[in-house]
Amino acid sequence: MQLFTFGINHQTAPLAIREQVAFPAERLEPALHDLATRHAVKEAAILSTCNRTEIYCNTAQPEQAIEWMAEFHQLSREVISPYLYTLPQEQAVKHAFRVASGLDSMVLGEPQILGQMKQAVRTAETAGTLGTLLHKLFQRTFSVAKEVRTTTDIGANSVSMAAAAVRLAQRIFPSISEQTVLFIGAGEMIELCLDHFSAQHPKAITIANRTLDRAHTLARRVNANAVTLNELPDVLPRHDIVISCTASTLPILGKGMVERAIKSRKHRPIFMVDLAVPRDIEPEVGDLNDVFLYAVDDLAEIVKQGMDSRQAAANEAENIIETRVQNFMEWLHSRETVPTIRALRDHAERQRRQELERALKHLARGDDPEKVLDYLSHALTNKLMHGPTHALSNAEQEERESLEVWLRRLYHLHQE
Repeated sequence: MQLFTFGINHQTAPLAIREQVAFPAERLEPALHDLATRHAVKEAAILSTCNRTEIYCNTAQPEQAIEWMAEFHQLSREVISPYLYTLPQEQAVKHAFRVASGLDSMVLGEPQILGQMKQAVRTAETAGTLGTLLHKLFQRTFSVAKEVRTTTDIGANSVSMAAAAVRLAQRIFPSISEQTVLFIGAGEMIELCLDHFSAQHPKAITIANRTLDRAHTLARRVNANAVTLNELPDVLPRHDIVISCTASTLPILGKGMVERAIKSRKHRPIFMVDLAVPRDIEPEVGDLNDVFLYAVDDLAEIVKQGMDSRQAAANEAENIIETRVQNFMEWLHSRETVPTIRALRDHAERQRRQELERALKHLARGDDPEKVLDYLSHALTNKLMHGPTHALSNAEQEERESLEVWLRRLYHLHQE
Protein backbone atom coordinates (compact mmCIF):
# COMPACT_ATOMS: atom_id res chain seq x y z
CA MET A 1 0.00 0.00 0.00
CA GLN A 2 1.14 3.54 -0.73
CA LEU A 3 -0.16 7.09 -0.64
CA PHE A 4 -1.40 8.16 -4.07
CA THR A 5 -3.29 11.17 -5.44
CA PHE A 6 -4.77 11.66 -8.89
CA GLY A 7 -7.21 14.07 -10.51
CA ILE A 8 -7.75 17.04 -12.78
CA ASN A 9 -7.96 20.76 -12.07
CA HIS A 10 -8.34 24.17 -13.72
CA GLN A 11 -4.71 24.10 -14.80
CA THR A 12 -4.89 20.76 -16.61
CA ALA A 13 -8.46 20.54 -17.92
CA PRO A 14 -11.08 22.88 -19.41
CA LEU A 15 -14.45 23.30 -17.75
CA ALA A 16 -16.10 20.97 -20.27
CA ILE A 17 -13.94 18.11 -18.94
CA ARG A 18 -14.03 19.09 -15.27
CA GLU A 19 -17.80 19.06 -15.13
CA GLN A 20 -17.87 15.49 -16.46
CA VAL A 21 -15.86 14.14 -13.52
CA ALA A 22 -17.33 16.29 -10.74
CA PHE A 23 -18.94 14.47 -7.80
CA PRO A 24 -22.21 15.97 -6.49
CA ALA A 25 -22.20 16.18 -2.70
CA GLU A 26 -24.94 13.56 -2.33
CA ARG A 27 -22.94 11.02 -4.37
CA LEU A 28 -19.62 11.37 -2.56
CA GLU A 29 -20.29 8.90 0.24
CA PRO A 30 -21.72 6.17 -2.04
CA ALA A 31 -18.79 6.75 -4.40
CA LEU A 32 -16.27 6.23 -1.60
CA HIS A 33 -18.02 3.02 -0.55
CA ASP A 34 -17.96 1.79 -4.14
CA LEU A 35 -14.28 2.61 -4.59
CA ALA A 36 -13.23 0.92 -1.35
CA THR A 37 -15.45 -2.14 -1.90
CA ARG A 38 -14.73 -2.93 -5.54
CA HIS A 39 -11.05 -2.02 -5.81
CA ALA A 40 -7.79 -2.49 -3.91
CA VAL A 41 -8.11 0.80 -2.03
CA LYS A 42 -7.56 0.69 1.71
CA GLU A 43 -8.37 4.38 2.33
CA ALA A 44 -9.85 7.14 0.17
CA ALA A 45 -11.08 10.75 0.21
CA ILE A 46 -12.57 12.72 -2.69
CA LEU A 47 -12.15 16.48 -3.10
CA SER A 48 -14.57 17.83 -5.72
CA THR A 49 -14.93 21.58 -6.31
CA CYS A 50 -15.60 23.86 -9.27
CA ASN A 51 -11.87 23.90 -10.04
CA ARG A 52 -10.76 20.36 -9.25
CA THR A 53 -11.67 16.73 -8.74
CA GLU A 54 -9.02 14.82 -6.80
CA ILE A 55 -8.90 11.43 -5.12
CA TYR A 56 -6.47 10.84 -2.25
CA CYS A 57 -6.01 7.16 -1.49
CA ASN A 58 -3.91 4.48 0.13
CA THR A 59 -3.64 1.73 -2.45
CA ALA A 60 -1.34 -0.87 -3.95
CA GLN A 61 -3.00 -0.57 -7.36
CA PRO A 62 -3.42 3.09 -8.35
CA GLU A 63 -4.31 2.24 -11.95
CA GLN A 64 -7.43 0.43 -10.77
CA ALA A 65 -8.52 3.51 -8.84
CA ILE A 66 -8.07 5.69 -11.93
CA GLU A 67 -10.07 3.22 -14.01
CA TRP A 68 -12.77 3.35 -11.35
CA MET A 69 -13.15 7.13 -11.63
CA ALA A 70 -13.62 6.93 -15.40
CA GLU A 71 -16.06 4.05 -15.03
CA PHE A 72 -18.01 5.78 -12.24
CA HIS A 73 -18.65 8.76 -14.52
CA GLN A 74 -19.34 6.49 -17.49
CA LEU A 75 -16.35 7.80 -19.41
CA SER A 76 -13.58 6.00 -21.25
CA ARG A 77 -10.12 6.30 -19.74
CA GLU A 78 -8.95 7.99 -22.97
CA VAL A 79 -11.30 10.94 -22.38
CA ILE A 80 -9.64 12.00 -19.11
CA SER A 81 -6.08 10.70 -19.58
CA PRO A 82 -4.72 13.82 -21.35
CA TYR A 83 -5.82 15.99 -18.42
CA LEU A 84 -4.98 13.67 -15.53
CA TYR A 85 -2.13 14.12 -13.06
CA THR A 86 -0.91 11.24 -10.90
CA LEU A 87 1.12 11.92 -7.77
CA PRO A 88 2.71 9.13 -5.70
CA GLN A 89 3.94 9.43 -2.10
CA GLU A 90 6.01 12.61 -1.57
CA GLN A 91 4.45 14.41 -4.54
CA ALA A 92 0.99 13.63 -3.16
CA VAL A 93 1.92 15.04 0.25
CA LYS A 94 3.30 18.26 -1.24
CA HIS A 95 0.23 18.63 -3.45
CA ALA A 96 -2.15 18.30 -0.49
CA PHE A 97 -0.20 20.93 1.47
CA ARG A 98 -0.19 23.34 -1.52
CA VAL A 99 -3.89 22.88 -2.24
CA ALA A 100 -4.96 23.52 1.36
CA SER A 101 -2.69 26.58 1.55
CA GLY A 102 -4.27 28.13 -1.55
CA LEU A 103 -1.12 27.85 -3.67
CA ASP A 104 -2.77 25.67 -6.31
CA SER A 105 -5.97 27.71 -6.62
CA MET A 106 -7.16 29.88 -9.49
CA VAL A 107 -7.16 32.70 -6.93
CA LEU A 108 -3.77 32.52 -5.23
CA GLY A 109 -4.26 32.22 -1.49
CA GLU A 110 -8.06 31.94 -1.57
CA PRO A 111 -9.39 30.48 1.71
CA GLN A 112 -12.47 28.56 0.51
CA ILE A 113 -10.48 25.51 -0.60
CA LEU A 114 -9.41 24.76 2.99
CA GLY A 115 -13.03 24.48 4.09
CA GLN A 116 -13.82 22.33 1.06
CA MET A 117 -10.96 19.98 1.89
CA LYS A 118 -12.12 19.70 5.51
CA GLN A 119 -15.59 18.80 4.28
CA ALA A 120 -14.06 16.12 2.02
CA VAL A 121 -12.34 14.64 5.07
CA ARG A 122 -15.56 14.68 7.11
CA THR A 123 -17.33 12.84 4.29
CA ALA A 124 -14.57 10.21 4.16
CA GLU A 125 -14.81 9.77 7.94
CA THR A 126 -18.56 9.25 7.66
CA ALA A 127 -18.05 6.77 4.82
CA GLY A 128 -15.48 4.88 6.89
CA THR A 129 -12.71 5.26 4.28
CA LEU A 130 -10.38 7.48 6.29
CA GLY A 131 -7.71 5.30 7.91
CA THR A 132 -4.48 6.01 9.78
CA LEU A 133 -2.47 7.20 6.79
CA LEU A 134 -4.99 9.67 5.32
CA HIS A 135 -6.00 10.86 8.78
CA LYS A 136 -2.38 11.73 9.50
CA LEU A 137 -1.94 13.32 6.05
CA PHE A 138 -4.92 15.64 6.40
CA GLN A 139 -4.12 16.43 10.03
CA ARG A 140 -0.69 17.62 8.91
CA THR A 141 -2.21 19.32 5.84
CA PHE A 142 -4.51 21.51 7.92
CA SER A 143 -1.69 22.30 10.31
CA VAL A 144 0.55 23.41 7.42
CA ALA A 145 -2.24 25.51 5.90
CA LYS A 146 -2.73 27.28 9.22
CA GLU A 147 1.01 27.91 9.52
CA VAL A 148 1.17 29.33 5.97
CA ARG A 149 -1.77 31.64 6.51
CA THR A 150 -0.60 32.92 9.90
CA THR A 151 3.08 33.43 9.05
CA THR A 152 2.80 34.82 5.50
CA ASP A 153 0.65 37.39 3.67
CA ILE A 154 -0.72 34.81 1.25
CA GLY A 155 -4.29 35.93 1.98
CA ALA A 156 -3.63 39.67 1.72
CA ASN A 157 -5.37 41.85 -0.89
CA SER A 158 -7.96 39.15 -1.47
CA VAL A 159 -9.34 38.87 -4.98
CA SER A 160 -12.08 36.25 -4.84
CA MET A 161 -14.29 34.83 -7.55
CA ALA A 162 -17.12 36.87 -6.05
CA ALA A 163 -15.09 40.08 -6.30
CA ALA A 164 -14.16 39.20 -9.88
CA ALA A 165 -17.86 38.81 -10.75
CA VAL A 166 -18.54 42.33 -9.42
CA ARG A 167 -15.65 43.73 -11.47
CA LEU A 168 -17.00 42.14 -14.63
CA ALA A 169 -20.48 43.51 -13.95
CA GLN A 170 -19.03 46.98 -13.50
CA ARG A 171 -17.50 46.75 -16.99
CA ILE A 172 -20.94 46.19 -18.52
CA PHE A 173 -23.16 48.42 -16.38
CA PRO A 174 -22.20 52.01 -15.44
CA SER A 175 -23.60 51.48 -11.95
CA ILE A 176 -24.70 48.28 -10.22
CA SER A 177 -26.89 50.42 -7.98
CA GLU A 178 -29.22 50.85 -10.96
CA GLN A 179 -29.47 47.09 -11.68
CA THR A 180 -31.46 44.15 -10.31
CA VAL A 181 -29.56 41.01 -9.30
CA LEU A 182 -30.76 37.39 -9.24
CA PHE A 183 -28.83 34.76 -7.28
CA ILE A 184 -29.56 31.11 -8.06
CA GLY A 185 -28.53 28.77 -5.25
CA ALA A 186 -27.85 29.32 -1.55
CA GLY A 187 -24.45 27.74 -0.89
CA GLU A 188 -21.17 29.23 0.30
CA MET A 189 -20.21 30.73 -3.07
CA ILE A 190 -23.60 32.42 -3.44
CA GLU A 191 -23.23 33.83 0.07
CA LEU A 192 -19.87 35.34 -0.89
CA CYS A 193 -21.28 36.81 -4.09
CA LEU A 194 -24.28 38.14 -2.20
CA ASP A 195 -21.99 39.99 0.22
CA HIS A 196 -19.98 41.57 -2.62
CA PHE A 197 -22.95 42.61 -4.75
CA SER A 198 -25.07 43.87 -1.86
CA ALA A 199 -22.18 46.18 -0.93
CA GLN A 200 -22.83 47.93 -4.29
CA HIS A 201 -26.47 48.58 -3.25
CA PRO A 202 -28.30 47.20 -6.29
CA LYS A 203 -31.87 48.30 -6.97
CA ALA A 204 -33.29 44.89 -6.00
CA ILE A 205 -32.05 41.39 -5.13
CA THR A 206 -33.80 38.05 -5.58
CA ILE A 207 -32.58 34.67 -4.32
CA ALA A 208 -33.88 31.53 -6.01
CA ASN A 209 -33.25 28.15 -4.44
CA ARG A 210 -34.62 24.62 -4.50
CA THR A 211 -35.75 24.98 -0.86
CA LEU A 212 -37.49 28.23 0.00
CA ASP A 213 -36.43 28.20 3.67
CA ARG A 214 -32.74 28.49 2.80
CA ALA A 215 -33.50 31.25 0.28
CA HIS A 216 -35.45 33.17 2.93
CA THR A 217 -32.54 32.85 5.38
CA LEU A 218 -30.17 34.58 2.95
CA ALA A 219 -32.80 37.04 1.75
CA ARG A 220 -33.39 38.40 5.25
CA ARG A 221 -29.72 39.40 5.50
CA VAL A 222 -29.97 41.88 2.63
CA ASN A 223 -33.70 42.63 2.47
CA ALA A 224 -34.10 40.56 -0.70
CA ASN A 225 -36.92 38.53 -2.25
CA ALA A 226 -36.92 34.73 -2.08
CA VAL A 227 -38.38 32.37 -4.70
CA THR A 228 -38.14 28.72 -5.69
CA LEU A 229 -36.39 27.44 -8.82
CA ASN A 230 -39.80 26.73 -10.34
CA GLU A 231 -40.42 30.48 -10.49
CA LEU A 232 -37.30 31.22 -12.54
CA PRO A 233 -39.12 31.59 -15.92
CA ASP A 234 -41.25 34.36 -14.36
CA VAL A 235 -38.53 36.25 -12.43
CA LEU A 236 -35.64 35.96 -14.91
CA PRO A 237 -36.83 38.74 -17.27
CA ARG A 238 -36.90 41.22 -14.36
CA HIS A 239 -33.18 40.90 -13.60
CA ASP A 240 -30.12 42.48 -15.21
CA ILE A 241 -27.49 40.41 -13.42
CA VAL A 242 -27.68 36.65 -12.79
CA ILE A 243 -25.23 34.74 -10.58
CA SER A 244 -25.72 30.98 -10.41
CA CYS A 245 -23.99 28.28 -8.37
CA THR A 246 -25.96 25.17 -7.43
CA ALA A 247 -25.16 21.49 -7.04
CA SER A 248 -27.47 20.49 -9.87
CA THR A 249 -26.15 17.85 -12.27
CA LEU A 250 -28.23 19.32 -15.13
CA PRO A 251 -28.48 22.92 -16.43
CA ILE A 252 -31.06 25.07 -14.66
CA LEU A 253 -31.17 27.86 -17.25
CA GLY A 254 -31.59 26.63 -20.82
CA LYS A 255 -31.20 28.59 -24.03
CA GLY A 256 -34.96 28.68 -24.60
CA MET A 257 -35.74 30.16 -21.17
CA VAL A 258 -33.08 32.86 -21.53
CA GLU A 259 -34.16 33.60 -25.10
CA ARG A 260 -37.73 34.25 -23.91
CA ALA A 261 -36.41 36.46 -21.10
CA ILE A 262 -34.38 38.57 -23.55
CA LYS A 263 -37.42 39.00 -25.77
CA SER A 264 -39.50 40.06 -22.75
CA ARG A 265 -36.79 42.55 -21.76
CA LYS A 266 -36.91 44.08 -25.24
CA HIS A 267 -33.26 43.09 -25.70
CA ARG A 268 -31.88 44.93 -22.69
CA PRO A 269 -28.63 43.06 -21.88
CA ILE A 270 -28.29 40.42 -19.17
CA PHE A 271 -24.96 39.76 -17.45
CA MET A 272 -24.69 36.13 -16.31
CA VAL A 273 -22.01 34.38 -14.24
CA ASP A 274 -22.11 30.59 -13.92
CA LEU A 275 -19.90 29.47 -11.02
CA ALA A 276 -21.22 25.90 -10.93
CA VAL A 277 -19.47 22.70 -12.02
CA PRO A 278 -21.28 21.03 -13.74
CA ARG A 279 -22.63 24.22 -15.31
CA ASP A 280 -26.03 25.64 -14.33
CA ILE A 281 -26.41 27.63 -17.56
CA GLU A 282 -26.31 25.94 -20.97
CA PRO A 283 -23.16 27.10 -22.82
CA GLU A 284 -25.32 27.92 -25.91
CA VAL A 285 -26.83 30.79 -23.91
CA GLY A 286 -23.57 32.64 -24.52
CA ASP A 287 -24.34 32.68 -28.26
CA LEU A 288 -27.45 34.82 -27.76
CA ASN A 289 -27.35 38.52 -28.53
CA ASP A 290 -27.62 40.79 -25.49
CA VAL A 291 -26.31 38.05 -23.15
CA PHE A 292 -22.89 38.34 -21.50
CA LEU A 293 -22.20 34.87 -20.10
CA TYR A 294 -19.09 34.03 -18.06
CA ALA A 295 -18.16 30.65 -16.59
CA VAL A 296 -15.61 29.81 -13.89
CA ASP A 297 -12.65 29.70 -16.26
CA ASP A 298 -13.58 33.07 -17.78
CA LEU A 299 -12.86 34.74 -14.46
CA ALA A 300 -9.22 33.59 -14.46
CA GLU A 301 -7.88 36.76 -16.07
CA ILE A 302 -9.73 38.96 -13.59
CA VAL A 303 -8.57 37.12 -10.49
CA LYS A 304 -4.96 37.10 -11.67
CA GLN A 305 -4.85 40.88 -11.62
CA GLY A 306 -3.28 42.21 -8.45
CA MET A 307 -1.60 38.90 -7.66
CA ASP A 308 1.93 40.33 -7.69
CA SER A 309 1.57 41.43 -4.08
CA ARG A 310 1.00 37.82 -3.07
CA GLN A 311 3.90 36.30 -4.99
CA ALA A 312 6.51 36.99 -2.30
CA ALA A 313 4.19 35.43 0.28
CA ALA A 314 3.72 32.44 -2.03
CA ASN A 315 7.49 31.92 -2.15
CA GLU A 316 7.63 31.95 1.65
CA ALA A 317 4.77 29.47 1.75
CA GLU A 318 6.55 27.12 -0.66
CA ASN A 319 9.59 27.08 1.65
CA ILE A 320 7.41 26.20 4.64
CA ILE A 321 5.73 23.43 2.67
CA GLU A 322 9.06 21.91 1.53
CA THR A 323 10.16 21.57 5.16
CA ARG A 324 6.83 20.14 6.31
CA VAL A 325 6.79 17.64 3.43
CA GLN A 326 10.16 16.26 4.56
CA ASN A 327 8.86 15.97 8.12
CA PHE A 328 5.84 14.02 6.94
CA MET A 329 7.93 11.73 4.74
CA GLU A 330 10.16 10.91 7.71
CA TRP A 331 7.05 9.84 9.61
CA LEU A 332 5.83 7.86 6.59
CA HIS A 333 9.14 6.04 6.18
CA SER A 334 9.23 5.24 9.91
CA ARG A 335 5.93 3.38 9.45
CA GLU A 336 7.65 1.00 7.03
CA THR A 337 9.85 -0.33 9.85
CA VAL A 338 6.91 -1.02 12.17
CA PRO A 339 6.41 -4.68 11.08
CA THR A 340 10.12 -5.43 11.61
CA ILE A 341 10.16 -3.75 15.01
CA ARG A 342 7.02 -5.65 16.04
CA ALA A 343 8.50 -8.97 14.89
CA LEU A 344 11.75 -8.24 16.76
CA ARG A 345 9.89 -7.46 19.98
CA ASP A 346 7.68 -10.55 19.62
CA HIS A 347 10.79 -12.70 19.16
CA ALA A 348 12.42 -11.25 22.28
CA GLU A 349 9.18 -11.62 24.24
CA ARG A 350 8.93 -15.35 23.40
CA GLN A 351 12.48 -15.91 24.59
CA ARG A 352 11.81 -13.98 27.80
CA ARG A 353 8.73 -16.06 28.59
CA GLN A 354 10.52 -19.35 27.94
CA GLU A 355 13.32 -18.51 30.37
CA LEU A 356 10.91 -17.06 32.92
CA GLU A 357 8.83 -20.26 32.92
CA ARG A 358 12.01 -22.34 33.37
CA ALA A 359 13.12 -20.12 36.25
CA LEU A 360 9.74 -20.35 37.99
CA LYS A 361 9.88 -24.15 37.80
CA HIS A 362 13.31 -24.14 39.48
CA LEU A 363 12.04 -21.82 42.22
CA ALA A 364 8.97 -24.00 42.78
CA ARG A 365 11.32 -26.98 43.13
CA GLY A 366 13.16 -25.20 45.92
CA ASP A 367 16.38 -24.25 44.09
CA ASP A 368 18.50 -21.38 45.39
CA PRO A 369 16.83 -18.13 44.14
CA GLU A 370 20.19 -16.42 43.63
CA LYS A 371 21.42 -19.24 41.40
CA VAL A 372 18.10 -19.29 39.51
CA LEU A 373 18.31 -15.54 38.79
CA ASP A 374 21.93 -15.86 37.74
CA TYR A 375 21.07 -18.67 35.34
CA LEU A 376 18.06 -16.70 34.02
CA SER A 377 20.19 -13.66 33.22
CA HIS A 378 22.87 -15.74 31.47
CA ALA A 379 20.30 -17.69 29.46
CA LEU A 380 18.51 -14.51 28.31
CA THR A 381 21.79 -12.85 27.37
CA ASN A 382 22.92 -15.88 25.34
CA LYS A 383 19.62 -16.08 23.47
CA LEU A 384 19.47 -12.35 22.66
CA MET A 385 23.10 -12.34 21.50
CA HIS A 386 22.85 -15.52 19.45
CA GLY A 387 21.32 -13.87 16.38
CA PRO A 388 23.82 -11.01 15.86
CA THR A 389 26.91 -13.09 16.83
CA HIS A 390 25.88 -15.99 14.57
CA ALA A 391 25.29 -13.59 11.64
CA LEU A 392 28.65 -11.91 12.19
CA SER A 393 30.55 -15.21 12.44
CA ASN A 394 29.03 -16.69 9.29
CA ALA A 395 29.07 -13.60 7.06
CA GLU A 396 31.31 -13.18 4.03
CA GLN A 397 34.19 -10.69 4.36
CA GLU A 398 32.47 -7.70 2.69
CA GLU A 399 29.18 -8.36 4.49
CA ARG A 400 30.99 -8.91 7.80
CA GLU A 401 32.57 -5.45 7.67
CA SER A 402 29.19 -3.84 7.08
CA LEU A 403 27.55 -5.90 9.83
CA GLU A 404 30.31 -4.99 12.25
CA VAL A 405 29.78 -1.28 11.60
CA TRP A 406 26.03 -1.57 12.18
CA LEU A 407 26.36 -3.76 15.28
CA ARG A 408 28.77 -1.26 16.87
CA ARG A 409 26.27 1.49 16.06
CA LEU A 410 23.27 -0.47 17.37
CA TYR A 411 24.91 -1.46 20.64
CA HIS A 412 26.98 1.73 21.06
CA LEU A 413 30.27 -0.21 21.05
CA HIS A 414 33.55 1.65 20.88
CA GLN A 415 36.55 0.41 18.91
CA GLU A 416 39.19 -1.06 21.25
